[in-house]
Amino acid sequence: MKNLPRYIDLAFCLVVLPVMMALSPIERWYHNFTTYILISGIWLYAVYFTNRAFTIPLLFGKHKKKFYGIALIILSIALTFILSCVELYIPKPSIYDAGIILHLPQVLQYQQALWTLFMIVEAFSFAVGLLTQTNIQRARRLNAEAQRDKAEIELYKTQIKPHFMFNTLNSLYGLFLTGNPNALPSLERFISMMQYIHTTSNKNLVPITEEAEYIEKYVEVQSLRLNEMTTVRIDIDIKTETLMIPPMLLVTFVENCFKHGVSSIKKSEIAIDIYETDGYMTFTTSNRIYPVKRIGEHMGIENCRKRLELFFPGKYDLSIKNDGITFNVNLKIKLES
Repeated sequence: MKNLPRYIDLAFCLVVLPVMMALSPIERWYHNFTTYILISGIWLYAVYFTNRAFTIPLLFGKHKKKFYGIALIILSIALTFILSCVELYIPKPSIYDAGIILHLPQVLQYQQALWTLFMIVEAFSFAVGLLTQTNIQRARRLNAEAQRDKAEIELYKTQIKPHFMFNTLNSLYGLFLTGNPNALPSLERFISMMQYIHTTSNKNLVPITEEAEYIEKYVEVQSLRLNEMTTVRIDIDIKTETLMIPPMLLVTFVENCFKHGVSSIKKSEIAIDIYETDGYMTFTTSNRIYPVKRIGEHMGIENCRKRLELFFPGKYDLSIKNDGITFNVNLKIKLES
């Protein structure tokens, strides 16, 4: 589609226009006056390429440029009129002896043929020009949308980092405050997780195995601060290691499990599953709900929705169910290597 206007240009210039000129009265009238037919042909080609290269782009430009485009159209009409009148005053061997008046109806017929060819060239060049401008406008729109999406992705990344750090540091603070012996191992895992965040900060996609490993470390860090009232289960089964996924996409849902699914006095269970089959990744979480108001409670999931739409439009299915007792997330994505 991108190169279609060029192919049409070639077809018109090499086939369509020469055939139309050969079938018109011009060729028969000027078979003894090749210079004029040559000039007419050159002029028609000049009109075509002038329209394609200058007139139509100017008409699609800003206000002042539109006037230049209109001026070029008027100029081409005026020059065509002059060219069509020239044939009345140029001696032609086929009619010179009989007199121009005798053949005036034929002259008018040939003028009409020149004007017909001119109008066809105008119409064809404008049609191809409109197609070209449509492609240009579409490419600009897609580029603008791509730039906008890129900016949005970077914005979401910057929002995820402080959000994640606040929640994790809050958990570490609780471990150190209570003198939990797991505090130091948790800090070491947290440093490893921060290294992952740093190395993926400039990447739009990472291997799904790396993201899954990161989630495992996150679950380990969060699990260390839990008591015997909460059990955590995580199962990961990734068959295709080359599949790519946006970094820090899934961890937001895992965060919510620990934010709302943990109670110090009631039994609770958190279940996390990540598995892949034939390029489709399925991610599920399930937890009881123990509402606790925290900073950034809704921001994380909303960012995930937006990132999913940016990276996988029409290629994912996200289902979130909240019946007031349990909170379930089911996400299925078609991934690519």
